[in-house]
Formats: sequence, C-alpha cells, structure tokens
Amino acid sequence: MAVPFSLSRRGTLKLAATLAGALVADSLLPAIAADDPDLAEIKALKPGTYVWYPERSPDGFVAIVVNLSDQLCFVYRNGVRIGASTVSTGKDGHETPTGVFTILGKDVDHHSSLYNDASMPYTERLTWSGVALHAGGLPGYPSSHGCVHLPLAFSKLVFGITHLGTPVIIADRHSAPEDVLHPGLIMSEGLEQQLATSATGEGAPQDATAAPEPVSMVVSRADSSITVLKGAQTAVQGPVSIRDPQNPLGNLVYVLMSKDGAAPRWSAVSYEGNGVVAGLAQDALARISVDPSINKQVAALVTPGTTLFLTDLPAHPGTRSDGGFVVMAQKVTS
Repeated sequence: MAVPFSLSRRGTLKLAATLAGALVADSLLPAIAADDPDLAEIKALKPGTYVWYPERSPDGFVAIVVNLSDQLCFVYRNGVRIGASTVSTGKDGHETPTGVFTILGKDVDHHSSLYNDASMPYTERLTWSGVALHAGGLPGYPSSHGCVHLPLAFSKLVFGITHLGTPVIIADRHSAPEDVLHPGLIMSEGLEQQLATSATGEGAPQDATAAPEPVSMVVSRADSSITVLKGAQTAVQGPVSIRDPQNPLGNLVYVLMSKDGAAPRWSAVSYEGNGVVAGLAQDALARISVDPSINKQVAALVTPGTTLFLTDLPAHPGTRSDGGFVVMAQKVTS
C-alpha cells in the first residue's frame, strides 16, 4: 500500500495514509498507561463528553493527538495531558487521513463550502483540501466526511489554546509525550541562549493573528535530508548524517519546549498508522547529526514551539509532484 508523505507548500506537514478496512478495535500502543489515574475516567467517556484539566499545565506549547482506533482526542500542554474527549472521524469512503499536520487557519464561525453551508464552529484547518478539527456530530462511531468532530464546549476550549502551527497528530495509536533529555539535533552550543531571547512571554501566543510564522522541520532517513519550513516557504534544505542508517527511525513528532528559564527540551510523541511503526524518541534523535553550516542556518530559525518530524519515507526533490502538494511515496508492508 502506498503511503504518501506530503509537504504542503502552504506550510503543513503530514504523513498522509489512506486507512484500509475497519478501524482497529484495541489500541496496541495505548495513549494511557494501565497505571494512569485518569484511565477509568477516560475509558468511561460517553459520546459527546470530555475531561479538561488546564490547571495541570497552565501555560506552554500545545500538541493534539487524535486516536482513530479509540475515537478519542488528547490535548497535551508542555508535555502534560490537560484534556481528553470523544471524537467522530471519517466514515467509510471519507476516511480521515493519518499523519502529522499543523494548524493552517482558525475560524470561530466557519460554514462548509461543500456540504450545504453546514455550520462548523471553532474550525481549525489541517489541510487546504478540507480536513479540520471542529465541533460536530458525535454518534459514537466514525461519521464525518473526513474532519475530526469534537464536542462543542471542548472545541471552544481547544480553540482558545492553539495557534497557527500547533501540531496535530492523527494516528491509529500513539504514546504519551516524553521529554527527550539528549539535546540531539540543532542543540548546538549557544542555542539555549538564542532560544531564551526568542521566546515571547509564558508559552505560546494565544492570538493566532499575532503568532509568528510556524517553523516545521522534517528529517528523512530514506534521503538523509532535512527540510525546514518557515510559514509557507522552504527555508533550509540539506543533508544529515544518520547513525546506523539501515535501521528505521519510525514515526516521531517533537515539539521544542522552553519554559521558566530552563534548558530547552524536545517533547516527543511516537505514533503508528497504517502499518508504519512508532519510533524510540530518545534513540532516534541521538542518531541524527547535521553539518555545522546547515546547523547554523537551522538554529537561526528555531524558536520554542518548533515542530520536528522524523520519517523513514523519502523527501528528496525527485519524488515530488508539481501540484499544490509535494508528494513523496514509498511502499510499506501492512
């Protein structure tokens, strides 16, 4: 089955895969551990209900994970889960794509241009072709035309803490975020001071119009390359060295955190989707090194909230289409 990695020229990252067959009934890489104190409460959620604990991490950068297998959405701030909700994703023939996305646009009172002007409150656009997070119907099973439906009150809460560039991971299963202690990629000498001066206030900007252009990076093991996007533009491209290049990196998403004067760190989420396996966050980042000249260019762009995506899929120019998206495909065994 072809699994295309798409890098939008308008600034979104995704590893888009068409879901085949029925959804997996049991999550093999659960989002909540057996000893998690919230396990019972989250598993007991009925369609249209949610839990919300913003006091657990009052500020910081946000990452959202939608678990297709369990029809649940998890919200993490500064690596801490602050909310979980039931969702309804795409039905047969309109499946929600799996992968890594960034929020491209926000609209409190959006109406569909495709489905009879249907109201889609608190829309957060993930693709220019129409996939988004928004308030919608929640019958307890996949029922949308590809979007991720959230409870109305929950969608309002999420809308209030995200900004353009916030990462959204849509997966069959995922791990909870973990701090990566090894500095790894682009954590060169002097970068900590640079990040401290580039940070603005406590955590991410809440006003989407005031948010800086998001910086997103993708490292491809297949090509030994790094591509850096700032907003809609490719800012840096170059080679990387990957230790033990024959072994997969897996699917990994990192968000760069910097808070209260502490040293910057990566908060990592590993995920599985459509036969593509998760990676080991600490090990994968430690395997990557960048030429000093490329590292200097990358470090000049990186700010807290930067998203880094590691993939085993190709990303070199020879695999790209000429359309609105740059599409790179690789056969995988499901």
